[in-house]
Amino acid sequence: MTDMEKIRPVRVWEPRIRVEDRADGSQIIWQDDELGDYPARLGDRILHFAETVPERVWMAERDADGAWRTITFGRLRDLMRRVGAFLLDHDLSPERPLMILSENSLEHAVIALSAQYVGIPSAAVAPAYSLIPEGRAKLRDIAGEVTPGAVFAKDADRFADAIIEVIDPAVPLILAGGAVPGREHFAWEDVIATDASPAADKAFAATGPDTIAKFLFTSGTTGTPKAVIQTQRMLCANMAQVLDCYRFLGDEPPVLVDWAPWNHVASGNKVFNIALYNGGTYYIDAGKPTPKGMAETIRNLREISPTWYFNVPAGYEVLCEAMEKDPVLRDTFFKKLKMIMYAGAGMASHTWHHLNALSERSTGFFTLMGSGLGSTETGPFAMFSTEPQDEPGNCGVPARGVTMKLVPTGGKMEVRFKGPNVTPGYWRRPDLTEKAFDEEGFYNMGDALRPAVPGDPARGYLFDGRTAENFKLQTGTWVAVGAMRAKLVDAMGGLIRDAVIAGEGQFELGALLVPFRPQIERLVEGGAEMDDAALYAHPTVLDRLGERLTDFAGRATGSSNRIARAMLLTAPLRMDKGEVTDKGSVNQRAVLANRADLVDALYAGGPEVIIAEKPQGRKAG
Repeated sequence: MTDMEKIRPVRVWEPRIRVEDRADGSQIIWQDDELGDYPARLGDRILHFAETVPERVWMAERDADGAWRTITFGRLRDLMRRVGAFLLDHDLSPERPLMILSENSLEHAVIALSAQYVGIPSAAVAPAYSLIPEGRAKLRDIAGEVTPGAVFAKDADRFADAIIEVIDPAVPLILAGGAVPGREHFAWEDVIATDASPAADKAFAATGPDTIAKFLFTSGTTGTPKAVIQTQRMLCANMAQVLDCYRFLGDEPPVLVDWAPWNHVASGNKVFNIALYNGGTYYIDAGKPTPKGMAETIRNLREISPTWYFNVPAGYEVLCEAMEKDPVLRDTFFKKLKMIMYAGAGMASHTWHHLNALSERSTGFFTLMGSGLGSTETGPFAMFSTEPQDEPGNCGVPARGVTMKLVPTGGKMEVRFKGPNVTPGYWRRPDLTEKAFDEEGFYNMGDALRPAVPGDPARGYLFDGRTAENFKLQTGTWVAVGAMRAKLVDAMGGLIRDAVIAGEGQFELGALLVPFRPQIERLVEGGAEMDDAALYAHPTVLDRLGERLTDFAGRATGSSNRIARAMLLTAPLRMDKGEVTDKGSVNQRAVLANRADLVDALYAGGPEVIIAEKPQGRKAG
């Protein structure tokens, strides 16, 4: 383990873990200490801070000139009562919720919380379903599933085509800018000028733990996105679990700089609510975890020092590159930082060690890094790792109040969760709800875990792949896809940011590689000026990838962990086809299904296929 003295001091939990071994080979794991009390509604925490620190900035967003627009806790309370009254006047309800078609913004946040305040669920939809024409079939499915009573858009000009094509003209529109041709709408300025009637406060008083706060949608890779019910109990229990784990959040108001979309549970519930629940300040970052999109993130992190930070591994890779060249960015980023969290995909070992080196250079200490495991259905916080590690990958132990079950499945241990943070089910889909839970009421994640240290569950668990992604080779040997993806990304030394493993029914494994262009450019003189097709086909690039693939294959112990061939994905992954989320997570099954022609080409061979050289003196396999 990493020497604790190298970690900047930070107050986190010290969980005591209990395990029950069952006769059928399954295990039940939980924390010995109970969760304790938590509020009935998230709004109770908002009202607390509106009363005690009304002038504290709750949320900030840059305007067109680059200045920060802000809303205080006191102003948030006033806006929730006004906008909540407006929504009540227009007969919104759980049966007719508020649909939100916008990216993160102050207006988006206010209208969602205003709906929550008066017991009306909101449903934030991935912007790609509106902005990419191919995504509108999913938008239509979602609208049919939730039957919205009103639709909000921050920038109507961008969302007008989707609204005209999908949204019934009878559904009221609330717009914070622009207009939809041929449709009347309520202007945001008029909505926030609504009188804060006693009806809003009365509606808030009638809400409770079972009130639906929002609907969050699954990715819909294999069909219509499912609306996952998020109750007030889920949100509040989750925040109590987070605060128990990240105890430093209670020592000073957290400062967050966050880009991740609110239509996803990671930011829409966890990061968003950390600020609300703990009286902190949330800076909306308009950047994205891409080489170009990170420019705005870097601008913000040169100015604002977060105390807790979340990103996906692809974002950290670009951030590390930038901090290496920019000491001001590096020092501002690490100045007050207590914890680095990564999620959405496995972090490569080289990124982990680069972050440690940058932190030590800036502060003299490593900054605690951790990850966990959760889903939209678990709110998302279900387990987390705070024990210092030498490498990434530990998912930790279950949160207080969560009971974890590990069930032998296909040679793996499949993980299931039960707790107050787990959803009651899918909106208007009792059939799917029934399938998602086992006979004891545990939600089945579809993920596998294995102990980090066999026989010592307190040391945490390692992700062991999606059980649905694993497949058999022609030989009948099972392939643990999740583990292979992580190891391959590591082995390629930063040249790729993810990989899709192919080979079901084949004699050997292959991979489609998602390139990390900033690193690949450095291999070729003038690489920065080359287009993707030319760069990724350059002999120097293919040779270097071949060397690394050969080295990785040479360390394999059998056909189930030897990648024999690979090919770069030169066409961008498609969000509208479910291949990648707006967090940057790559969906293995969707890519294989949509790009079956590339898999065929991978096994047919050709100049674009990278072949691992077989070791001399022994048979491959």
